[in-house]
Amino acid sequence: MEEKRMSKRVPVHMHLSIESLYKSGEAEKISISEDIAVTNISKRGIGFLSSRALPVDHYFNTKIQIDEEKMFYCVLRIVRCKKINQGYQIGCEFVGLANILGENIDLYIEEIGEEQE
Repeated sequence: MEEKRMSKRVPVHMHLSIESLYKSGEAEKISISEDIAVTNISKRGIGFLSSRALPVDHYFNTKIQIDEEKMFYCVLRIVRCKKINQGYQIGCEFVGLANILGENIDLYIEEIGEEQE
């Protein structure tokens, strides 16, 4: 199978919450109070599991905590929502991520790669 991803993804154990989704400036109050487990991260986006379907092409604000010292706030756009046995697999891309934050993610990916060797 041909790899179509533009950036390497690595497994990650972090959690996030979504308070509201929006598209074209109009907020849709979709509150997800469950603990959302992020399954992977790359310089371009994240993947996570959700118990409910989320609409593609909607955005949300969140905080990404890479480790105890590195965290940042960002906007994510939902690009994929796939039904799986336990719920839904969601794929998101970072919107307007600053270069320095992308470099922090690259460093994290390098660290994970070294630990797996």
